[in-house]
Amino acid sequence: MIITRAPVRIGLAGGGTDLPAFYEQAGGRVLNAAINRYVYVVLSANRRGGIQLTSSDFSAFLNFDPGADLDSAGDSLGLVRAVLAEFGVSEGVDVFTASETPPGTGLGSSSATAVALVKAVSTFLGQQLTDHEVAERACHIELERLHSPIGKQDQYAAAFGGFNVLEFTRAGAVSVHPLDIAPETVGALERRLHLYFTGVQREANRILRTQSDNAREKATADSMAGLIELAALTEAALLRDDLDEVGRLLRVGWEKKRGLASGISTDQIDGWIAHALGNGALGAKLTGAGGGGYLLAMAAEGEEERLRAAMLQAGLKPLDYRFDWSGARVLMNSERRAWVPV
Repeated sequence: MIITRAPVRIGLAGGGTDLPAFYEQAGGRVLNAAINRYVYVVLSANRRGGIQLTSSDFSAFLNFDPGADLDSAGDSLGLVRAVLAEFGVSEGVDVFTASETPPGTGLGSSSATAVALVKAVSTFLGQQLTDHEVAERACHIELERLHSPIGKQDQYAAAFGGFNVLEFTRAGAVSVHPLDIAPETVGALERRLHLYFTGVQREANRILRTQSDNAREKATADSMAGLIELAALTEAALLRDDLDEVGRLLRVGWEKKRGLASGISTDQIDGWIAHALGNGALGAKLTGAGGGGYLLAMAAEGEEERLRAAMLQAGLKPLDYRFDWSGARVLMNSERRAWVPV
């Protein structure tokens, strides 16, 4: 038996510039951070010869005969099937997946699942992949095999963990630059940077397709260039421990992003963000593609409890978290028959 996990992430700046439609024109730059909410994969060999797939998040269960064609999408277990097909595994395994966060909430749980699956299957086959190889393999499966209209930041956040600046070339190459943030700054971020669940789960692909379709419009290209610049400014603010500036940049970034495609924001979302800004937040935005999911807000120093109480009153549930520094990990490998300390 092999058990792996991979973290989800929060996007701080530059989100959207990791979409191929954007970085193929002018490159891209994203700043994100992994948090301690995880996707888990349990993979075990079986003696039946077939394949059994189970997802707790989608309440889905499938059985396949040995040698069955797994390389087809169209169901909630399409990602699991695609990863097995990518590695040529067509018989003799059971795979179970589960996430600590609901799907469709803007934290990158789908790509974290892809990363945890790649980590599990490659370990099962005795392949020792680097973090970069794990992330890129997950990107290939999601973007090329499944033709998902997504970007590349979530996979790298899940594989590497920590705070990272990701740079995307026009050719699609990704460079990862971990940020060495002072421990005091990390602690202050965990206290002041809040996540609130809106209760709205959405299909991100429609929004992302619209963003990509709009990529060659001048107004969209200008906004994306501004988001790349904001990623650099946010990085600088974090490194000098200026969290007030990080909060203000969140607000600027959201104003740029909400106009990239219809559905990113709604009157209800605008109301929630205005409510946060009126109750102690310096900046607020939705994580991920938009349309729902989690709201990320930077509280002013000393306003943390006021903001929390106000958002609870508005019906949004806080998600307490810490940052993750380990990225994708093998927690158990039956070859060693031991848990890896968490």
